[in-house]
Amino acid sequence: MRPLATYDARDSRPIIVTAESIITVDDTAPTAQAMLVFRGLVEAVGTLDHVQDRASDLGVEPELVDFGKATIVPGFIDPHAHPLMFGQLLSWVDISPNKVKNIPDIVERMRQGAERLPEGAALRGYGYEQRNLEEKRHPTRHELDQIAEDREVYIMNASGHGGVVNTYTLEKYGITKDTPNPEGGEFFRDENGELTGELSDAACNVLTGLHGVKVGHHGPNFHLGDEPAEHARQLLHAQRVFLENGVTTVGDAQVSKREFATYQALTESDELKMRVSMYFLSHLLDEVIELGFTGPFGNAFLSAAGVKLYADGTLGGWTAYFPEGYVGDPCRTGQLYHDPADYESLIIRAHMAGLQTATHAQSPVAIKMVVDAVEKALSQRPDSDARHRIEHCGLPSEDDIARMAELGIRPVNQTQHYYNWGEGVEQAIGTPGERFNPLGEFRDAGVPMTLSSDAPVAEPIPLEAIQTAVTRLTRRGAKLGPDSLRVSPEEALRAHTLEGAISLGREAELGSLEEGKRADFAVLNANPLEAESADIASIQVLQTWVDGKPVFSSKEQNNQ
Repeated sequence: MRPLATYDARDSRPIIVTAESIITVDDTAPTAQAMLVFRGLVEAVGTLDHVQDRASDLGVEPELVDFGKATIVPGFIDPHAHPLMFGQLLSWVDISPNKVKNIPDIVERMRQGAERLPEGAALRGYGYEQRNLEEKRHPTRHELDQIAEDREVYIMNASGHGGVVNTYTLEKYGITKDTPNPEGGEFFRDENGELTGELSDAACNVLTGLHGVKVGHHGPNFHLGDEPAEHARQLLHAQRVFLENGVTTVGDAQVSKREFATYQALTESDELKMRVSMYFLSHLLDEVIELGFTGPFGNAFLSAAGVKLYADGTLGGWTAYFPEGYVGDPCRTGQLYHDPADYESLIIRAHMAGLQTATHAQSPVAIKMVVDAVEKALSQRPDSDARHRIEHCGLPSEDDIARMAELGIRPVNQTQHYYNWGEGVEQAIGTPGERFNPLGEFRDAGVPMTLSSDAPVAEPIPLEAIQTAVTRLTRRGAKLGPDSLRVSPEEALRAHTLEGAISLGREAELGSLEEGKRADFAVLNANPLEAESADIASIQVLQTWVDGKPVFSSKEQNNQ
């Protein structure tokens, strides 16, 4: 894969950075004492004498910035996230598992949220996970009617692939018990055929509009449309959270015109401070090829990376494809977003154009469909460095893991998914759920490991993701699977830095602190490689630097 051959004109003054530990994630020199940063780049890294000599060779007199007992790591790379959707949901009512324990809690928090809105304004909530509720089920429309009967009420499931609406919303959009389910979605009904208020995937079109979730549209468009200025505000809010957590580069795993326009607006106003690699939704494949977004394109802050596809749904919303049915509900099988032949043709078309593909796939059936298609594409045009990706890749078979190693397919996992609701995976599909995101099996088979957040499905907290990869413990302390699925802190840190850069095709400039790479790094108050594994997530990000300049400081944040 060709690296992004661009250079951003932003400059930085010469600085020598020192700390108790600088973790470079460079195999040849994994730690350093000091680092010379100049012109947005790492000019030298190693001993203090070495970087001072390099500064002298360059004819510059650098400022010394000493972080004392802190630890410096490369800027975290989150190669699968949805920043605009995350920014939008930050303005909704938080009903995630750490905020609510049961359905009455949801009702009360949503009522409080309604009090802050103008009369009649739509009320949105996000983050509930039905298997984490005391009732072990979705709320119903009648329970949401307790919140409000004079406005739309919508609570989105943590998976992002559906949720529950109140009766007012169903009536507003003309949905009755006789309304047929759309292709690729469902209006759920009780044993008497009455609407429960739950809806999934394509049924969410009532909220997202005609260009929302559709099989023919190649995937869900999670967020609701807002005015461009509001989208810009939402994206800035999301960017602030990413930077606060040490994330300097994001792969946007679902870009349509809406996201692209918002990124362009922030780039034009010089407000885009994190780097973004865009994956356009596959229904735009013809346009992407026609416009020539098939090679390195963009600048150091906004660039095109490839196309995003969907093979099946989500485990959290029980829409991932298990044809034998879910243990928790044998009547539910989930769905494939494409007929295998149609999906194969999309992969081949993208691959023949030189595009990297990133496909959402969770179930063994869906993952096999992806591996089969990539194998066929590579047979038609061999490329040992195509780096086709499988997003989430929750439950691959051992055979398909071996094939992934052979074909160079890169899984992009989210350990925070099982941190937040790993028990729910076992409840949904039984004991095979213990293997969810089998990082240890990937490592042992020679398949590179990459971590990401999938924000807003999980918050973009890389240290939490690293801790979970090391411990395999859920938020409630349950152990998911055997120790063989765990990885070391060094492997997990690499998975959220250098391997993320490789998955984005940007390892020539990002992912490790090496001479000639961009000076993107995070300053931590403790060393994640030396901390107790259960304490890694509690490590604080003190500062985040991009292009040799600080873009976040916890001190400034605390003074606001």
